[in-house]
Amino acid sequence: MAKVSVLNVAVLENPTPFHSPFRFEISFECNEALADDLEWKIIYVGSAESEEFDQILDSVLVGPVPAGRHMFVFQADAPNPSLIPETDAVGVTVVLITCTYHGQEFIRVGYYVNNEYPNPCFNQVAPSHWGRPQLQRNILASNPRVTRFHINWDNNTDRLEAIDNQDLSLSSGLPLSCTPVKGLGLPGCIPGLLPENSMDCI
Repeated sequence: MAKVSVLNVAVLENPTPFHSPFRFEISFECNEALADDLEWKIIYVGSAESEEFDQILDSVLVGPVPAGRHMFVFQADAPNPSLIPETDAVGVTVVLITCTYHGQEFIRVGYYVNNEYPNPCFNQVAPSHWGRPQLQRNILASNPRVTRFHINWDNNTDRLEAIDNQDLSLSSGLPLSCTPVKGLGLPGCIPGLLPENSMDCI
């Protein structure tokens, strides 16, 4: 049985200019206290053709994590435009949120991201300097894709390969506690109910 369940992920400040930071409000539940930290990452897929262009936008350690429900805001800078092939600059790509424990990835939440210019002419033939401020980023927050990996929570040597894929559905807001976030220059807790586009993964 998984010791951690991701309950909600909410996309904040969306849509937004391409160069703006990514911001996600993440809530999760621990069935029991964890001995070590959880490692969260935000990964931007620069090209569907090769993983070579993937960019890890940020990685943070969250812990110690007692049993109960927790929430934090994960913010990461926008991807470096110079590392993205110009042919993949405009159009649809993917951003991933992953979490690992003892080096084992147990959940991956993926969102389609549409990058486009307000001027339709630019979308047909992207300007040579495509990273200009007019480029807009729109995360398709209502249609995430979740992959859950069954891992060995007590011993990281024997990983189980069973995988469960499913879409997330809307969830009602629940009180959440604060969790220390290492390497994150933001408050580790936001009070109040979850936003309307929060999601449920059970």
